[in-house]
Amino acid sequence: MTTLLRMTSEQRSALDEALRAGDGCEAVAFALCGRSRGDRDVYVVRFVVEVPDGAYLERGLDRVRWRTDVLPPVLGRAVREGLAVTKFHTHPTGSPVFSGLDDASDRSLAASVAAWVPDGPASILSAIVLPDGTLRARVVGDDGSSVPIDGVDVIGDDLHFDRRAACDTGAAFGAAFTQAFGTATFGLMRQLRVAVVGCSGTGSIVVEQLARNGVGALVLIDPDVVEERNLNRILNATADDAERRRLKVDVLERAVEAMGMGTVVRTVAANLFTPASVRAVAQADVIFGCVDTVDARHLLNQLTSFYLLPFFDLGVNLEADGLGGVDQVCGSAHYVRPGGSSLLSRAVYTLDEVRAAALARTDPEHYAEQLERGYIRGVVERHPAVISVNMLIASLAVNDLLARLHPYRLEGNGPFAVQRVSLTHDIYSHEGDGDACPVLGRNLGRGDVVPLLDQPELSEG
Repeated sequence: MTTLLRMTSEQRSALDEALRAGDGCEAVAFALCGRSRGDRDVYVVRFVVEVPDGAYLERGLDRVRWRTDVLPPVLGRAVREGLAVTKFHTHPTGSPVFSGLDDASDRSLAASVAAWVPDGPASILSAIVLPDGTLRARVVGDDGSSVPIDGVDVIGDDLHFDRRAACDTGAAFGAAFTQAFGTATFGLMRQLRVAVVGCSGTGSIVVEQLARNGVGALVLIDPDVVEERNLNRILNATADDAERRRLKVDVLERAVEAMGMGTVVRTVAANLFTPASVRAVAQADVIFGCVDTVDARHLLNQLTSFYLLPFFDLGVNLEADGLGGVDQVCGSAHYVRPGGSSLLSRAVYTLDEVRAAALARTDPEHYAEQLERGYIRGVVERHPAVISVNMLIASLAVNDLLARLHPYRLEGNGPFAVQRVSLTHDIYSHEGDGDACPVLGRNLGRGDVVPLLDQPELSEG
């Protein structure tokens, strides 16, 4: 099974600060992690725990020991919150190999964790931090066995995915991409798993661009079928698909497979508000949200926080009178990073709007009653859609992903958390991230909980 460790850029900075001894000797810190379990085991950092200077018994260039009374508070919190334990320590000499002393220390720690959490997984993560910032990590069982993990992700304004697996970067279809972004970035694209939620107007275009840029795997989430009215905006959809009412995810899977570029496609023909959909998205590396309801946007924002996932949100707004009169043609591409601001704190929607949209989805009769009495505001049922506008916004979002994987912006990526375009007013603007979201930030790195995302409607079993 593939095993990954994921943290935010702020957590990585906190970890570096906790390990910065200043005297060239080894130092230790811990992290408590939530997890995403599926066909991959992803550890997501929730807290970084510093070992105080007074707790060390011995520190040298190639060894470190600390008092055992450091562990009970760490393990106690892990038990209370259902979190896994990761130990980090530095190798000032630059050795990327776990030493015999490291092996003994990790065996002892794994046994302690197993004793404290008898019903939990009898394993820990152990990581070496090298002087150049590189992390080398492994899973250690209480019997002393160990297995290297497959990658470390650091999610911030830039996206760092350090993956161990080698992949073929010599495919002819990748030559032009490699000329622009290099072999390393193309190799990274080949290893990424990207979830695209919503496979219609903007979603189908995102899928097309990601697949032709060589992405390794796509997870497509959408419950709907192709209809004649949306043939004007779903790439690769045909009149026959509409007549036979084929699922949108199946149409896009067929198109990607026909490209012959090796992208693996998994489809979930279900509403986002299902355990299967949420778990499939949680197992991805990146989310593209191509949805038009605020409750779906809010759920994707929650996934970003719980699982430390980078989230690209696409929005298109055409204001027209239905008779050819156009008041506004605009759109936006938001980048939401875990630990930063959210679509909620950016005022893209309000919690009252989320509640109204959820009611319209789950109880249409009660929604209609509440709307008639004026207790809630109505939700927009359907938007005009034009493929050329959708393509513009989809391209902004996909190019934003590329810029964060392979930073090429002169200003850096920080000022581009939000990109807005108005074709009516001939405006392109961008702005940076705001303060951390006080609502969603509370769930940073919690991973799998029961029920999923603390949402009763996502209960399983």
